[in-house]
Amino acid sequence: MSASPLISVATLVPLLTDDRVVVFDCRHDLAKPGAGEQAYAISHLPGARFAHLDRNLSGPMTGRNGRHPLPDPAVFTAWLGTQGVSNETRVIAYDGAGSAYAARLWWMLSRWLGHRDVLVLDGGWEAWVGSGQPVTAAPPTIKPVGFVATVDPATVVGANDVLAAIGNPALQLIDARANDRFHGQNETIDPVAGHIPGALNRVFRDNLDAAGCFKPAGELRAGFESLIGTRPLGAIVHQCGSGVTAAHNLLAMEIAGMTGTRLYPGSWSEWCADPARPVER
Repeated sequence: MSASPLISVATLVPLLTDDRVVVFDCRHDLAKPGAGEQAYAISHLPGARFAHLDRNLSGPMTGRNGRHPLPDPAVFTAWLGTQGVSNETRVIAYDGAGSAYAARLWWMLSRWLGHRDVLVLDGGWEAWVGSGQPVTAAPPTIKPVGFVATVDPATVVGANDVLAAIGNPALQLIDARANDRFHGQNETIDPVAGHIPGALNRVFRDNLDAAGCFKPAGELRAGFESLIGTRPLGAIVHQCGSGVTAAHNLLAMEIAGMTGTRLYPGSWSEWCADPARPVER
């Protein structure tokens, strides 16, 4: 296992011929849900499988459980097996959005399901193509295998937990959404504008440099420490609009050596689905 949750293009290149390594293309566009799969069909990393945010990395929506609820663990693990992921597989994820969607797969597999050998390609698709590495339109050859997961419920926080902890320093939310949406302005995705009372705002893109790679660990640590102060890491819970970019902040904290934070997967889209829950603007 790698000490860092990131892998560089140069380190990934020789691993593409290793049968013990499985790469997932997680490209997605919230405004155009089919765009990532269309881009994958045109070109992707050699051997990469495609992971669709809505179809593979999320479960069915009920109207009250958010826009990207977690899938049934049994369904998700069965799908991983069909993609050639076993308990001995090293999994590498990439996307074309600053690792926002790759971070979702990283968190689901490495933290929620306990398969720790998962890495995110730093810089993603752009870094790979920009360095002149090969791409292909050919579908991968996949040998289905068995995958056994152990769900860790301690990594997840639910809406009732958040509601009960409002005003309690034992739980501190960090909202990864854009600053205007956090403040209840220019909301174009969810039906209610605002944020969960007491939440702090750390826009996930603040974790990236101009090239779309993660900032150095020390810089990330300084940024998060300035936000959370001396709060214990176990008190930190990440959220966003639907539990996707929240994983990016969680990943950034892991890169910074700040481990043990948790995720509220339902996030704002689940929270605001119940009009009885308080809203702050």
